[in-house]
Amino acid sequence: MRSHLAVRRFGPQELVLSGVLSLTWGSSFLLIALAIEYVDPSLVPFGRSLLGAITLTFFPGAREAIPWRQWPRIALLGLVWMALPFWLFPLAEQTVTSGVAGMINGGLPVVIALVTALWVWRVPSVRRIVAITLGFTGIAAIALPAIWAESSDGRSIADVRGISYLLAAVLGYAVGSNIARPLQAQFAPARLLARVQIAAAFWTFPLAVRGISESSFAWSAVAAIAVLGVVGTGIAFVVFGTLLERTGITRAMIPTYFTPIVGLVLGALFNDESIALLSVAGMCIVIASAWMTSKPDDRDVTLSD
Repeated sequence: MRSHLAVRRFGPQELVLSGVLSLTWGSSFLLIALAIEYVDPSLVPFGRSLLGAITLTFFPGAREAIPWRQWPRIALLGLVWMALPFWLFPLAEQTVTSGVAGMINGGLPVVIALVTALWVWRVPSVRRIVAITLGFTGIAAIALPAIWAESSDGRSIADVRGISYLLAAVLGYAVGSNIARPLQAQFAPARLLARVQIAAAFWTFPLAVRGISESSFAWSAVAAIAVLGVVGTGIAFVVFGTLLERTGITRAMIPTYFTPIVGLVLGALFNDESIALLSVAGMCIVIASAWMTSKPDDRDVTLSD
C-alpha cells in the first residue's frame, strides 16, 4: 500500500496539474477530428494506447513488475477505462463536432459522482451535490446551443447516435476510475498505467487491423495520433493518476470541467465551429462550479476507500 493516498487541500500544485490536464484533454477532441479525416476510427485507440504505453516506459519506476494476480483487473481496466472510450470517441466524432464531444465529456464529474456513490455506498455531501449539479448546468448551457445549431452548410453538428457513443464512453471512464482505485493505492501511476495501456493496445489491435484498409496516409493524421498517444494518453494519464492519489476521485475530475471550454475554443479556431453567447455564460458557470468542487470535503472518496 502506498503511504500517501490523498491530501486534504487543493493547492497550487493541484491547480497546475489540473491546468495541464484541461489543456491536454481539451485538445484531444480536435486531434481526433483531424485524425479521422484520413484514418478509420478503429486505428485511433490502438495508436494512442500503444504510443502511450511506450511513453510511460520512460517514467521512473514504470518498468517495475506488477504481480501476475493483478493482471485480470488490469486487463479489465484496459478494456473499460481505455480501449472502449478511446474507440467510442472517434466513432462519435464521425457525426458530432469536436466541440460537442468535449462538452459531453465535461459531464464526467456528474457520472463519476453517481458511479462512485453507488460503488462505495456513500452519498456525497449536499455542498458537493450542489457544486456538481451547477457544473452540469453550466455544461448544458454550453452544449445545448451547439446541439440546436447547424453548420455553415446547413448540416446538424450532432446526432443521437454520436451522443450515445459519447455517453457510453463517459460511463466507461467513470466505471474504470473506480475499478482502478485499489490498484492506484498500490502502484505508482506510470507503473500501473503502462500495463493498462498495453492491455488496451491488445484489445484494440484486431479493430486496427480491420481498419487499415479503410484508411489513407496523411502526415496530419499521423501527427494527431502521435500527440494523442504520447501526450494525451501517456503523459496526461500519469498526471491524472498523480492528481487522483492526491485529491480523491471527485476533485480529480475538476479538469474535466474545463475540457469543454478548451475543446469549444479550439473547435472554433481550427475547425470553423461557432460559439454561442449562452455557451460563454456556461463557461463561467463551469469555472464557478469547479472552484466549489475544489474545496475539501469530509465525504471525499480516496484511494483507500
